[in-house]
Amino acid sequence: MSKLKLNLIVAACRNRGIGIKGDLPWHLRKELRHFSNTTKKINDPSKTNVVIMGRKTYFGVPEDKRPLKDRINIVLTRNKEEYSFPESVLVFSSLPEALKHLEESEIAPKIENVWIVGGCSVYEEAMRSDRCHRIYFTDVQGEFECDTFFPEIGNNFKIVPNDPEIPSEVQEENGIKYQYKIYEKV
Repeated sequence: MSKLKLNLIVAACRNRGIGIKGDLPWHLRKELRHFSNTTKKINDPSKTNVVIMGRKTYFGVPEDKRPLKDRINIVLTRNKEEYSFPESVLVFSSLPEALKHLEESEIAPKIENVWIVGGCSVYEEAMRSDRCHRIYFTDVQGEFECDTFFPEIGNNFKIVPNDPEIPSEVQEENGIKYQYKIYEKV
């Protein structure tokens, strides 16, 4: 099997802020629906997608929404023994360990896409990886108080046209403007 490619999905404001006190700095229902639809989208109905996140990101998801439905959930934590996760959630101590499992286990042929969904250190590691393919970036056009930030997108990424189902024009919700962009690693 070929190496799995990683796609990142994130919403960040002008200062690259992505979170505050374990929560999102804004409330954008349509943007959350975009996240859900994008990370669930498959072309082959016999396959499924994987979402990989750090422990803080997992526990930042409202309890009634986790694990994220219709996707294989992987949580990365160095302290597995300290936390309780549902049986359906796969827990690994590192991104390489998780990817090795996905490529070598019985679920390997069932995987269509791997999505990195946060937090900061997981994004950073994925962006440095030669497996990194795309960043699905929601550019939230405003300033928000944040304590967690998305890494700088370097010049080893270029903007590419949006997928057909993702609008390119500026969206607005609750008085907040945002725009979907896709960066591809070069």
